[in-house]
Amino acid sequence: MTLQDDLVELRRALHREPEIGLDLPRTQEKVLAALDGLPLEITTGQRLSSVTAVLRGGHPGPAVLLRADMDALPVQEKTDVPYRSRFDGRMHACGHDLHTAMLVGAARLLTERRADLAGDVVLMFQPGEEGDEGARLMIEEGVLDAAGARAVAAYGMHVFATTIPRGLFLTRGGPVLAAADTLTVTVRGRGGHGSSPHRALDPIPAACEIVTALQTHVTRGYDVFDPVVVTVGSFHAGTTDNVIPDEAVFEATVRTFSAGARDRVREGLVRLARGIGEAHGLTVECAFGIGYPVTVNDDAEAEFAAHTVRETLGEDRYFPLPTPATGSEDFSYVLERVPGAFLVVGACPPGRDLATAPANHSAEAEFDDAILSDGATLLTELAIRRLART
Repeated sequence: MTLQDDLVELRRALHREPEIGLDLPRTQEKVLAALDGLPLEITTGQRLSSVTAVLRGGHPGPAVLLRADMDALPVQEKTDVPYRSRFDGRMHACGHDLHTAMLVGAARLLTERRADLAGDVVLMFQPGEEGDEGARLMIEEGVLDAAGARAVAAYGMHVFATTIPRGLFLTRGGPVLAAADTLTVTVRGRGGHGSSPHRALDPIPAACEIVTALQTHVTRGYDVFDPVVVTVGSFHAGTTDNVIPDEAVFEATVRTFSAGARDRVREGLVRLARGIGEAHGLTVECAFGIGYPVTVNDDAEAEFAAHTVRETLGEDRYFPLPTPATGSEDFSYVLERVPGAFLVVGACPPGRDLATAPANHSAEAEFDDAILSDGATLLTELAIRRLART
């Protein structure tokens, strides 16, 4: 079997048995089996089912880190692929199974060229990217220093099921993905009969007013070139039509692309919500949940990654990412501490319309296995070439 065949087999095995969160015992077992026999120094996590593998190069030098996330999503798969999820309510709908297979492929390719490596490579197989801060936990357990000294560069990538042409790699210097925080607003009033609202303190109109005011605050309070996105995705109040409830609660995701905008919007949204509630004689409680920070590529490392794509896979396989994407990534924790680059790659299956293909996180999302060997090759070249520069 070729490397591509092996990676397809591994990816589909991972897809059949997706696991969620920080505890991924089946996934960890598959990764360890795929790495078995390679000259790697392997450790596993204490608080999560991570795998850290260090490949020592044939020559002394620094370390470079390559990362893949391994967790799935709580999604009921609706595809008809023969390797669809065996588990109800769980699916690799974001392509992390491809990322894991690519990094295993890079481990094998790097092993073959070990004698030429001018330093060490840290392979970071990470659980808990989907909201569980697995990268932060692995950092706390020492992944960045696993080779004995802090890695000098770090690289990761993410597949896209739509929008990006298959096999095209994109990145950019500076912000590449957004910070993602959560605002929860509870508007408290006094319930009563729906026929006599003047005898109650109705929280629903005020909560609705806050929702619309948040949008005005964003469009009028922040530079369009340092954007803020606020989306209310959950709104709950009341139990029936003729009862005014005591409270209304809504939740919003807040996306920002700079630390400055992130700090300002956190204070601004809370002040706005409380002010509107006070104007209506209501009490407003706000909870701001801090999520993943902005994913920021080092300018030089992003340019190096782009150059490596063009030289390794061809000029037509790279396109500069014109603007940051509004998704978020906990690889941001790595890039806060180590200069590096995060790339995205198109993995839309052939025959699908890029404009209408189901997106990542969809129950119908599908990804093309054909990119596995290219992803493994690129990760390999990033490590080899970056070590050769130091």
